[in-house]
Amino acid sequence: MHPILYDFGVDIPLLGPLDFPAYFTLLTLSFAVGMLMTWREAPRLGLDRERVLDLDLWMVVWGVIGARVLHVIADGHLMDYVNLCVDPFKVKATDALTAYCTADAQCGTGYVCNLVAHSCHPPRDCLAVLKVWRGGLAYYGGFIFAVGFAVYYLRKHKLPVGKVADLASPWIALGLALTRVGCFLNGCCYGKPSSVPWAVRFPLGSVVQRAQEDAHQIARGAAALPVHPTQLYLAALNLLTFFVLYFVIRPRKRFDGQLFAWLLILKWVFRSLVEIWRDDDRGVIGGWLSTSQLLSVPLVALGIYLLLRARRQLAAVQRVATSP
Repeated sequence: MHPILYDFGVDIPLLGPLDFPAYFTLLTLSFAVGMLMTWREAPRLGLDRERVLDLDLWMVVWGVIGARVLHVIADGHLMDYVNLCVDPFKVKATDALTAYCTADAQCGTGYVCNLVAHSCHPPRDCLAVLKVWRGGLAYYGGFIFAVGFAVYYLRKHKLPVGKVADLASPWIALGLALTRVGCFLNGCCYGKPSSVPWAVRFPLGSVVQRAQEDAHQIARGAAALPVHPTQLYLAALNLLTFFVLYFVIRPRKRFDGQLFAWLLILKWVFRSLVEIWRDDDRGVIGGWLSTSQLLSVPLVALGIYLLLRARRQLAAVQRVATSP
């Protein structure tokens, strides 16, 4: 299987072509869907639409900030952003058109050629760390920052934390499914080489192909090895999480916070499972445990704790109600 699309584009009369990065386009779509659906469903739960919309917008802001911060710190790219400002020749052009160059034009649009080392590099850019539309977002950081702000906002405005968390949970899962399709089209978050029938072969010049060259898995200029489409695994599992939350748990909900608790459990159990087949540079501890798997432990534990606490509280209420 071959990815066939990386960017969306339209040709606008008088203005010319306009390109939309696939990942950022689908990320934006996921935000839009989440905001629309929580705004629409808020009155059904007795929540003020305007407050919910304000919260959504602020969560997007803090989510992007948190996702960028964790990407820079945990994914090992801090020095890349520093060098993009100080010495761009220390940063590789991961999707350059060629590995050996004698002129800038050979590297591709926007890249420069180091005429001494004959290698391609991005141009100097001291603001690259702020340009999130180019990619480079770690979901865990976004989730933690966004949830942290949401708790502060809800308490400040005296809104029910559990009820609002349940309102948002299914749409978080659906948004993640859309975003992972963007990861697939972008070529990031790729899997290990595989011979399974559904393995994906990314094209020459892709992040995958360059990474396999650097790891000496293939010769320079050779076609990339087929890899597990881990982005699509995550998209499918997040979509499954959405269906479970929205169509199975929500109609049978017994307490506020129940959907959020199950989101924590399902989302991060699935994520930790797929990490087994991931092969991109995302921070690995001890040679085998990824940053995502490490962060999954307390989040899954929190989800289990919320369920057990609610069960004890419900049991206590029932004992009081049935006591003579």
